[in-house]
Amino acid sequence: QVRLVESGGGLVQVGESLRLSCAVSRVTFSLYSLAWYRQVPGKERELVANTTPGGRTIYTDSVKGRFTISRDNAKNTFYLQMDNLRTEDTAVYYCSAYLGSTARYWGQGTEVTVSS
Repeated sequence: QVRLVESGGGLVQVGESLRLSCAVSRVTFSLYSLAWYRQVPGKERELVANTTPGGRTIYTDSVKGRFTISRDNAKNTFYLQMDNLRTEDTAVYYCSAYLGSTARYWGQGTEVTVSS
């Protein structure tokens, strides 16, 4: 099965930056759409960013201008660059990949904590 492994989470101060990484195995990576979601206790998981094989991107309004999703097809890895972090960005972040209308695959989650 497809496997996704995340890394890059941690504890930062407001205004600082982090880059999350997601390594994807056993797929033709360049054909997959890729996404980052986040979830906090007691709330539903929300989409943060998404990118298609053609490079089209979408971001939730709260991160526009601060977060950037990108992919490196040669490394089968994609990223979420998070700049100017806010306390509201604190969450467990999950990477995800899907091909067309097929099942979505998920990473294990990585914690991001932004403190004031």
